[in-house]
Amino acid sequence: MKVWIATFALGLSACVPTHLAPGRTAAEAASVNTQLAIEYMKLEKLSASREFIDRALDQDPKSPNVQSTAGMIYERLGDNAKAEHAYATAARLGKNDPNIENNYAGFLCRTGKAAEGEKLFAKVIHDPLYQTPEVALVNAGVCMHGAGDDVDAERYFRQALTIRPNMAEALLQLGTLSFERGDAHQTMEYVQRYLGVNPPSPEILWLALRAERKLGDDTAAASYGRQIESQFPGSDQARMMRAGNTR
Repeated sequence: MKVWIATFALGLSACVPTHLAPGRTAAEAASVNTQLAIEYMKLEKLSASREFIDRALDQDPKSPNVQSTAGMIYERLGDNAKAEHAYATAARLGKNDPNIENNYAGFLCRTGKAAEGEKLFAKVIHDPLYQTPEVALVNAGVCMHGAGDDVDAERYFRQALTIRPNMAEALLQLGTLSFERGDAHQTMEYVQRYLGVNPPSPEILWLALRAERKLGDDTAAASYGRQIESQFPGSDQARMMRAGNTR
């Protein structure tokens, strides 16, 4: 789960000077450029995003937030060597900042270093300064699932639910584990629990569609399909459904 810094209005780059201007410190200019880099990344304009974060790095290379954001952007660009250097630098500069450590742990997991990632997640989870340990628990579960350890993955997801019983991501992940185990009935139990307390998402509706197909209820599956088309027509799930990929 991604945590973004406060967003800026689109088009800000046209009216806000992003170089060091009179009266503006290097740190302030770097903060503006970092915000712009995030906005462009969200718009999938990665070339512009990289330009702004490189500028921010030149202005304030000792900022943990700038370095952590650089890690995210370089990762999106596929430059994992630069991404790891930036994430590790952020963790060193922002020592004991659980948000930065959470981001770094996720990167380690995504790049095949699950043991290191899980160890760092454990530190974040038990950090009294971290206000949302359930987020790190879900991330740790995703990490273990990616490493093929579904027992520990499920344990982490269930622990997240003990902290926040209605947590959408934990319910979705548990439903996904159930579906992958071939238990469509249990999958639908998690789907119904999710939809009973959270607004629908394309991910949960897609999971429900496939589970109902497996259960042989084509009418229910079609109903979930119609919800995806009507509520999330631009989603990956809608595209997969149109392509006939509903397994």
